[in-house]
Amino acid sequence: MVHPLTKKLVAPSITLLCAGAIALLQFSKLAQVTRQANQTQSKAEYLQAAAQEKTSLAFMEQLPNFGFDNLVADWTFLRFLQYFGDGKARQQTGYLLSPEYFEIIVDRDPLFLKPYLFLSTSTSLYAGKAERTVALMNRGLQFLSPQINPDAYFVWIYKATDELLFLGNTQAAKRSHEQAFQWAKANDNPESQRIAAITARTVQFLARNPDSKQAQVNAWLMVLSNAVDDKTRQNAINNIKRLGGQVAFTPDGTIRVQQPKQD
Repeated sequence: MVHPLTKKLVAPSITLLCAGAIALLQFSKLAQVTRQANQTQSKAEYLQAAAQEKTSLAFMEQLPNFGFDNLVADWTFLRFLQYFGDGKARQQTGYLLSPEYFEIIVDRDPLFLKPYLFLSTSTSLYAGKAERTVALMNRGLQFLSPQINPDAYFVWIYKATDELLFLGNTQAAKRSHEQAFQWAKANDNPESQRIAAITARTVQFLARNPDSKQAQVNAWLMVLSNAVDDKTRQNAINNIKRLGGQVAFTPDGTIRVQQPKQD
């Protein structure tokens, strides 16, 4: 029989061990990124680094919950930003680990809103895993609400964007936009009301024409407005033009989009 004092000593020890493991992995990753930034590697070396990162993420997925879920989610997001920002490595190995980062973050801290934007773009647009993106956002949305997370309506919009642009599921996109409208309308700040108006128009476009170019342009405009890198911005602009729209930027950086003449 384990003595009660032993139990009291073991639990904090395990907690500290897990925290130490997280810190050690982060330190190792930072050292690796620094080395990679200072030298050009072969494709084999990039592939080896990606395999090591996949192993690290698998370890994080199995890490028990000792009250460090927020820390694990934050740490994983930082790891993802390093992964996403390593352009040389991504040219060689792609973005296939994006959904693994996404899953850890959603499972550990579904209320952490910022990663939804970064990870949905990387997972759907670059890794080509839109179905998994939508599944992970559905999982996270079970824990979100406009009362607790006033800006959570954006998750519905990201989900609708994936459903419309990458999965071709117009009805699902319409339902997601309807939810985004309801959640944005519940927030009385001007930006939320502006988003509510945009999503309401998108719902009307899709109700009138399931193949609406205007709805697709609005979806790509959302991608453009929230893009975190030049590659995503240019991709969104190209698709808006492909659909017959026009994009312009005002001197203060505001995006102006002219809708296609025919829907």
